[in-house]
Amino acid sequence: MSGQHLLEAAAIFIVFVAVLLVGSKWLPGRRMAGRPDPDGVTRTYQLNGLALFLTVMLLVMLGEVFNLFSLSILHSHFAELFIVANVFSCAMSVGLYVLASNTQTEPPGLLRGVFFGRQLNPSWLGVDLKLFSYRPSLIGLALFNVSFAVVQYDMNGGLSLQMILYQVFTLVYVLNYFQFEYGMIYTWDIVAERFGWMLAWGDYVLVPFFYCIGGWWVLHETDSFHGVAAAAICVLFVVGFAMFRGANEQKHRFKQDADASIWGRPAESLDGRLLVSGFWGVGRHLNYTGEICVYFAWALTTGFASWIPFALPVWLTALLWHRSRRDDRRCRLKYGELWQRYTQRVPHALIPRVY
Repeated sequence: MSGQHLLEAAAIFIVFVAVLLVGSKWLPGRRMAGRPDPDGVTRTYQLNGLALFLTVMLLVMLGEVFNLFSLSILHSHFAELFIVANVFSCAMSVGLYVLASNTQTEPPGLLRGVFFGRQLNPSWLGVDLKLFSYRPSLIGLALFNVSFAVVQYDMNGGLSLQMILYQVFTLVYVLNYFQFEYGMIYTWDIVAERFGWMLAWGDYVLVPFFYCIGGWWVLHETDSFHGVAAAAICVLFVVGFAMFRGANEQKHRFKQDADASIWGRPAESLDGRLLVSGFWGVGRHLNYTGEICVYFAWALTTGFASWIPFALPVWLTALLWHRSRRDDRRCRLKYGELWQRYTQRVPHALIPRVY
């Protein structure tokens, strides 16, 4: 690691975030009101993440085709970019804490205030920073993954089947997030979590640098992939993705319209509040189950040469299992007797007829 590489990484990171911030400010996109926050304030969001993602990917493709630059620089500067991202997320968290010093009469302690944040929806240049930070997070993940494909192509003159599957799986995941961005503004993180180091580090470091861990193994895995294994992994991804995004989409449509059609039939609910149609009539948290399947499909493209690519899906399985338990407790307090009726109707959380 050299000082020059570190300076180059800092420049790459700053330009990347700045370009995304400008694009978030000026690219066209529909405006949508979110759910009222705990203070009763309803905010309007500019949903142009999909346009921003497609614009960035188009520019990257043109840059590669016309030899203007190469994404391989992300691969060669990975460690330096990791350091810069950590410094940025920490500096951002401290800066937000300091800037909020005049907005609260009883500030939390320094460590707690920096870690969890003091503001619910900080903004800069009219851009909501909490929603914005998902963009460098996921677009950064996509660019790191594509950089592995560029390096493998430069080394071998082609891409392995494992690499092709890995790229398809991860790009579909990121693309669909931005397609579903309108649903994200109703999630717990956006509505109720304050923006501090916990969310900032997750966005700028955890997702782009750790979620791409399988790409390092796929990069060097060039042996032929058995067709049956490839087909099985594709099935796992498709089924998991259908549950993950399908369940979230169904819940969003029901919240917008209690009479929405789900699986070709009018939505069925308990007292018009808890959905029991579609995936939500099969399991209470199948969106988490589907997401776990997606992450294991990513890892399985690497084969079994190392356990390290499987550390991510195993960790996320534990995290989402814990979140499902936490969601159940919160819903039990919120809905009371109605939640008991729902758990009797839908007794299993993550695995139908098992758990």
